Amino acid sequence: MVVFQNATDDDLALIVENSITRSIEDGEFFFFQGDPANYLYVLTSGQLKLMQSNPNGQQVNLRTIYPWQMFGALGAVRTEATYPASAQALENSTALAIKSTFLHEMIQTRPYISLDLMSLMTSYIQEMQARYRELATERVEQRIARVLLRLTVQSGQKVDEGIELSFSRQDVAEMSGTTLYTVSRVLAKWERQALVETGREHVRIKNPHGLVKIADGLEK
Repeated sequence: MVVFQNATDDDLALIVENSITRSIEDGEFFFFQGDPANYLYVLTSGQLKLMQSNPNGQQVNLRTIYPWQMFGALGAVRTEATYPASAQALENSTALAIKSTFLHEMIQTRPYISLDLMSLMTSYIQEMQARYRELATERVEQRIARVLLRLTVQSGQKVDEGIELSFSRQDVAEMSGTTLYTVSRVLAKWERQALVETGREHVRIKNPHGLVKIADGLEK
């Protein structure tokens, strides 16, 4: 737990005592954008995505959450906050749900939690800045390649034919700030070049070095 990395054993025991376990199936939601931020979560198994929607229904995948990462913590630092994004499971997932008011009380007497939360938020801001720079300065093929390479590092599974990613084309489109049509067109091109192999809910990276060249703008 990144935010609790400096916690004492007694503090960790107290946090666990004041949390509940929530398990949801693939495709279900821990919470929706706009819901009261009554709980913060620490994912213990599975994967999920935080996604934000605009009034027209367009969705943007803000980030992917992996085991032992915290999400939905806004209510712990701001009373009466609402979740700015929805949290949808990408596979069967389980998380510890901690009352926001409880962690808010702990912050008052445990400065390490405030510092760790600031560190976590700073890393999120830096990630969003990098994504904004990519959107503003890079071609769409570079952005898609960067997304696939990031996912390879974070959750790729080695198989005989390459590295397997359990993400759909729609997920990749949301993470790279483009359309499903564009992602399908680019992946089809890369499949002909033997860079990737795609399926309905997965992408297999067959030539990571080729994707690195595209991400770095070395191939047009």
